Amino acid sequence: MGSTGARGLHHLVFEVVDNSIDEAINKYCDQIKVTIHIDNSVTVEDNGRGIPVELHPQAKKSSLEVVMTMLHAGGKFDAKSYQISGGLHGVGVSVVNALSEWLEVEVKRDGGVYRQVYERGKPKEPAKQIGKSKTTGTKVTFLPDKQIFESIEFHYDILAQRLRELAFLNAELRIILIDERGEPRSEEFYYKGGIIAFVEYLNRNKNVFHKKPISFMDTKDGVVVEIALQYNDSYNEQFFSYANFIHTTEGGTHEIGFKSALTRTINNYAQANNLLRNLKSNLSGEDVREGLTAVISLKLRDPQFEGQTKTKLGNSDVKGIVESITNEKLSAFFEENPPIARKIVFKSVE
Repeated sequence: MGSTGARGLHHLVFEVVDNSIDEAINKYCDQIKVTIHIDNSVTVEDNGRGIPVELHPQAKKSSLEVVMTMLHAGGKFDAKSYQISGGLHGVGVSVVNALSEWLEVEVKRDGGVYRQVYERGKPKEPAKQIGKSKTTGTKVTFLPDKQIFESIEFHYDILAQRLRELAFLNAELRIILIDERGEPRSEEFYYKGGIIAFVEYLNRNKNVFHKKPISFMDTKDGVVVEIALQYNDSYNEQFFSYANFIHTTEGGTHEIGFKSALTRTINNYAQANNLLRNLKSNLSGEDVREGLTAVISLKLRDPQFEGQTKTKLGNSDVKGIVESITNEKLSAFFEENPPIARKIVFKSVE
């Protein structure tokens, strides 16, 4: 979880949400609801397939209990379950369970409703059927353990920011956040435009150089690369990078590949069109990124993150993949849109 402070506390919610996102990525789920209750317990509910409940052949207990209590037991280790997933180690939900005073999971699948309750990670009794259902989904409610966390008070804004981000990264996924504490409030995040809408949202109060963000998507060696960028007249750089919807706050090989391609493409265009006459050297990376807002989102089969909390992507082949896609797509865009290309070059030259 990274820490027992606020960051680790909120990470509990994100780990459970990640499981629902995995269902959404693979087109099994289109709605996720997160509710903060009065006692600071949290419910995460989705309309995915539901965690399997049948007897696990090796463990001799329900698959639900195995997923909730054993490390490395998630669907990430069965290649048939998920083509792409944000969960890396298959430990997320079992760690949330272990760090909760109590956790209750309810699963709808195979025509039934199944429930199991845990205390500090230990099941109170085996999973059992408590009703019938025509729909499917998973509902997890947990109360973080006061003996472990410095405070169990959730901050609405921290949760809202991450859930909004996930809605942008998953076009047409509906995410609802409800806070029942104090003055009840709720928000719904739903964006058809995906990361293009994300860049527009980030630049909403700025003077932009081109009305529509530059965007492209391509697949190479099984890696799906999606990028959107837009320049504004500020001198700040806003850069958001993701690998399988996990925010890589410390960057990594995908960011390095994009940044070097951006610098090279802008310099190549500027030289070919004789726009660097007054400069003794090429434009630097810092020059070309002033006023840039960009979002880069990768989907890959086997992400190698540095550190358990997954803040930096380490896959070495990704740098070359992102670099070549960016070079090719951005060069083509500049050739087709000279006025925008020249604006960007002149901004960098300035």
